[in-house]
Amino acid sequence: MTTTIGFDSQKYLELQSSHIKERMSHFGKLYLEFGGKLFDDFHAARVLPGFAPDNKLKMLEQLKDKAEIVIVVGADAIEQNKLRGDLGITYDEDALRLKKAFEDRGFYVSSIVITKYTGQPAARHFRQRLDSMGIRSYFHYVIEGYPSNIPLILSDDGYGKNDYIETTRDLVVVTAPGPGSGKMATCLSQLYQEYKRGKKAGYAKFETFPIWNLPLKHPVNIAYEAATADLADVNMIDPFHLDAYGKTTVNYNRDVEIFPVLQQIFEGIMGECPYKSPTDMGVNMAGFAICDDEVCREASRQEIIRRYFESAVKNKKGLASNDEVYKQELLLKQVGAKPEDRPVVVAANAREEREGGHPAAAIEMEDGRIITGKTSDLLGATAACLMNVLKEYAGIPHEEHLVSAESIAPIQELKTTYLGGQNPRLHCDELLVALSISAATNPHAKLAMEQLPKVRGSEMHSTVILSAVDEKILRKLGVHLTQSPVYKKY
Repeated sequence: MTTTIGFDSQKYLELQSSHIKERMSHFGKLYLEFGGKLFDDFHAARVLPGFAPDNKLKMLEQLKDKAEIVIVVGADAIEQNKLRGDLGITYDEDALRLKKAFEDRGFYVSSIVITKYTGQPAARHFRQRLDSMGIRSYFHYVIEGYPSNIPLILSDDGYGKNDYIETTRDLVVVTAPGPGSGKMATCLSQLYQEYKRGKKAGYAKFETFPIWNLPLKHPVNIAYEAATADLADVNMIDPFHLDAYGKTTVNYNRDVEIFPVLQQIFEGIMGECPYKSPTDMGVNMAGFAICDDEVCREASRQEIIRRYFESAVKNKKGLASNDEVYKQELLLKQVGAKPEDRPVVVAANAREEREGGHPAAAIEMEDGRIITGKTSDLLGATAACLMNVLKEYAGIPHEEHLVSAESIAPIQELKTTYLGGQNPRLHCDELLVALSISAATNPHAKLAMEQLPKVRGSEMHSTVILSAVDEKILRKLGVHLTQSPVYKKY
């Protein structure tokens, strides 16, 4: 897990904030669509070592006095109880989480917009909840034939039907819990409404990936395709930019496909389109802050391997198509990588083989050493692996028991006899609770508990599909987990 820096965060913060200020100078008010995660951007941190997960938020802090934030959430996502995969919470709950997180950092969050509203009961109840909390909210509606029916879109029955979002600052950052929430439509609706009121406004897009000034087949950009394999996004050369300027830049298919429509919408609203290409609309400067290209290439190859395992496991669970897995396999080949290039995979598989096919797990320490764990009568393989790595960090001999078998037995009885569970072995969360109890009287157990922060950012692999409980606790610990797409009785 030894990490070499490939990205200069300080340079990025300076370049990015300066570029946004320059774009703001072209318009009286700028609606800035923020694609991807505004903070907790762990994908960017993994493929660009040195990129802090909250870099974009730090950058915006330099514009805090000029900016307000509008959070967008789709009524369809609320109705479907859609979950944000990395956090395991619904989009409406994440909208509230985002609001609090922004406000805790001193940002002004002016409102929450519920888009694609067609009368969904869950969305209506969410707005009632926002009202009871004193949070301003607005409805934006589905427009028939969107985005192609431009005469309807640019009319009182299109954008004109949407609630006008009251904003007071020159920079309006529009963000959302996840993709497909309607951020761009919200921005364009506001442009239409502003111009109807005689106010000048502009639009720009902040999308970290793909990085427009890296080659099309650069592993950083291919890692973006791997991350969005379920959306069927494809990186491509921006033909409009090439035609206008004779320069090769990279964008992705949805932005390229929608651009001719956007040109007409801009012309209908503003009288002319301020941009000649999808690349022109963007303000991303991340490519200029890469300081070691090879480090970022290798980090991206590792991310593509992780995404392959993620898709393979989802496919095994019936949550992803075969096509998604085939695409991930193709992306692996494009960057010359294979699953076995992930060191913890090799170590976990080797431990499983030594244990006669019983499940095993492996985790990589800060210094690159790999610690493994096996399934036992008391612990699952991941719990055992976690305990082993905590002992290693604490300098405690592996044969020393920090949690006695006698203290584990009542937990196992509770799980099986009283709660009807089939697996008596302790999961990671149960192990940590037991360890914390031992820490009250055992100094070595206390020392082991104190090593938990060192696990954050570790690479880990399990030779079997884990329970949701183990997945959740490892996510909370900040572990980069992969799993073999295999169900085994253990």
